[in-house]
Amino acid sequence: MRKFLVVLDDSRECLNAMRFASMRATNTGGGVQVLSIIPPEEFQHWIGVGNIMREEARERVHAHFEVFAKWMRDKQGIDPELVIREGEPVPEILAQIREDAEIGVLVLGAGTDKAGPGPLVSQLSRTSGSLPVPITIVPGELSKDRLEAVT
Repeated sequence: MRKFLVVLDDSRECLNAMRFASMRATNTGGGVQVLSIIPPEEFQHWIGVGNIMREEARERVHAHFEVFAKWMRDKQGIDPELVIREGEPVPEILAQIREDAEIGVLVLGAGTDKAGPGPLVSQLSRTSGSLPVPITIVPGELSKDRLEAVT
C-alpha cells in the first residue's frame, strides 16, 4: 500500500497537509503515516530530567496526533500510523522515507507569512531533485472546499 507521509508539528499549515494526505489516501486506496520529530535540544539536561522531558514530549505528540487521527478515522475512513523520531527534522524525514519502502509521497504544508513557506519546505525543495519520493506542497491558506476539489 502506498503511504502519504505527513509531518506533524505545531504549525498552522500542518492542518492542511494532514487534510490533503488523508483525502488523497482515501481517494487512491492508500494510507497515511504521520511523522513527528522531537528536536534533540529538548533533552540537553541531566539524564533523569532529560528522560522525563522526553516522555512528556512523546505524550504531547500522542495527544496532538489523536486529534488528527480521530478526524481521519471518522471523516475519511483512514487509520493513520504514528512514527516518532528524535533528531533534526530534515535528516529524520529522509531516514523515515528510506526505511519505509511503502512511502510514496511526502506531504508538506506551506506557511503563509512573509518569512516564507517554512523551513521544511525551503530545505526539502532545494534537494527535491534527489529525493526518493515526490513532494506535495499544500498551501496553508487553501480552503477546505478547494482541498476537497483537488484531491
